[in-house]
Amino acid sequence: MPSVSIDLVPDLRLGGGAIEDLPGVLARLGAKHPLIITDKVMADLGYLPRLEAILQASGLGSGRFLDTVPEPTVACVEAGVSAYQSGSFDALVALGGGSAIDTAKAMSALIGSPGDMRDLKVPNMVHETALPVIAIPTTAGTGSEVTRATVITDEATDEKMLCMGPGLMPAAAIIDFELTLSLPARTTADTGIDALTHAIEAYVSRKANPFSDQQAIGAMRLIAANIRTAFHQPDNRAAREAMMAGATLAGMAFSNASVALVHGMSRPIGAFFHVPHGLSNAMLLPTLTQWSIPHAQQRYAQCARAMGLVEGGRDDAMACQRLVEELAALNAELNVPSLAEFGVVEDDYFKRLDIMAEQAAASGSPANNPRIPSHSEMIELYKKVWR
Repeated sequence: MPSVSIDLVPDLRLGGGAIEDLPGVLARLGAKHPLIITDKVMADLGYLPRLEAILQASGLGSGRFLDTVPEPTVACVEAGVSAYQSGSFDALVALGGGSAIDTAKAMSALIGSPGDMRDLKVPNMVHETALPVIAIPTTAGTGSEVTRATVITDEATDEKMLCMGPGLMPAAAIIDFELTLSLPARTTADTGIDALTHAIEAYVSRKANPFSDQQAIGAMRLIAANIRTAFHQPDNRAAREAMMAGATLAGMAFSNASVALVHGMSRPIGAFFHVPHGLSNAMLLPTLTQWSIPHAQQRYAQCARAMGLVEGGRDDAMACQRLVEELAALNAELNVPSLAEFGVVEDDYFKRLDIMAEQAAASGSPANNPRIPSHSEMIELYKKVWR
């Protein structure tokens, strides 16, 4: 196969209590006054005060930007840039889920760009950013802390814009599973299935490579074995630690192999109907996996084996059947609602099928899928997911 370029976070700290390493990470980057990008929930839970206390104990000051939103928007990013410009900050520390991390990455890119956020979406590539970003995830799922991508919603068009490039890779990531112990069950489920989707799509992607394959397989093993326990037993430290490691591996996998059809079709659902990203992935995953299997049966069968659904000797067709059954069973156990149950109005959904299919294709992700749908096929898949 042709050579591939592998992008990795230069400084990765992993383990319980790793958040204490933040002053050392900043020192390595030559930063002394970071702006912390987070939200009021992180402040109320005590994570933000703890982070500030860690910095203060090392003689470091910091600023706060508390206005990140669950699905980051252009307005949110621009507000963050204004907060940065109001002080003398030399780094961005993102504390929270994928939204906080995506916001910080987009801020750094926008600060260093002569244009606006819309100029940074694919097919354009972000090669440089103005400030180092230190990502501290508090969920096990998005993988944004180890990826060269960010997704920002354009409120003017209701488009979830995918931005990519080596400049969006964080300068450091602190992966502390203890920060996930307070996650509610719904967030645990949604981010966990998001991570599983990352791993599966990276493995079947047309851009898959030997490096990403190993990360994806490792992620599937960890997530499949622990997601139910983390959901039902939120204080199970072993399950939380395994989910955090699995999500990080899955992030590495898709950052170096790309996601595919599920993510491409998921983004418009999130933009138009405000369905959380991981949840919209879960709604799509069983149906789109079943549709894609005929064009990569062996690869999907290996996913089933990695997840422990069949023994190695079982034939590929049986393994693929078990994979689809497991994805549906996982959704049922983790209480994933249908679009209608979530509150999406049928008429609103169906009148947007054409533009959703257009936006999904424009993101580029469906082109990485083993089976690439036409515009009309994508519309039919959206209809099938509704049913």
